[in-house]
Amino acid sequence: MTTQPGDQTPSGDLTPALAADDATTPALPQRCGLIAIVGKPNVGKSTLLNALVGQKISITSRKAQTTRHRITGMRSLEATQFVFVDTPGFQTRHGNALNRSLNKAVLGVINDVDLILFVTEAGRFNQADAKVLGLLNKDIPALLVANKLDQVAQRADIAPWLQEMQQRHAFAEFVPMSAKNAKDVSRLFAICEKYLPEQPWMYTQDELTDR
Repeated sequence: MTTQPGDQTPSGDLTPALAADDATTPALPQRCGLIAIVGKPNVGKSTLLNALVGQKISITSRKAQTTRHRITGMRSLEATQFVFVDTPGFQTRHGNALNRSLNKAVLGVINDVDLILFVTEAGRFNQADAKVLGLLNKDIPALLVANKLDQVAQRADIAPWLQEMQQRHAFAEFVPMSAKNAKDVSRLFAICEKYLPEQPWMYTQDELTDR
């Protein structure tokens, strides 16, 4: 049988093949959710938010109370949009009006999210950490983000510390990391993604902050 001109799809025309791929490969469902970043002052919450969002949008300082407003940072990766909420460090030393207002803001945030990142320094936990940990809503999944792992001299000490932390709170997962390490940040994204609900995005892809 002789093949007539026009019976074949020209080798340079990929449209039919692409159409077939589109028909057989379903698009990933969109995911989007609110993620609260909480912890006592100076454990690296703002540094972590800046690393997650991809640019410096929140004040980073050793001085407590430098992040006084609710700041939302967005990051859209493939089909998932992560909406991060950075809170003021919970004030455990002084009970003045400003600190009470800051603490109220923390409570308002952590009760209205899909996922909580409880940030503390790897291998350390004190009374100030405990006060913040006691605020977590047990009905909302929480990840223990053990930040500043690069400052831990003996990594073997982390395992018993993590076991102790699990006894303090039923964390969904542990994430020992450094907010300054790009691979650690990517791993945190992958972990967070599975806790976010399937729903449309809240923001356009190029938005970074709502302030």
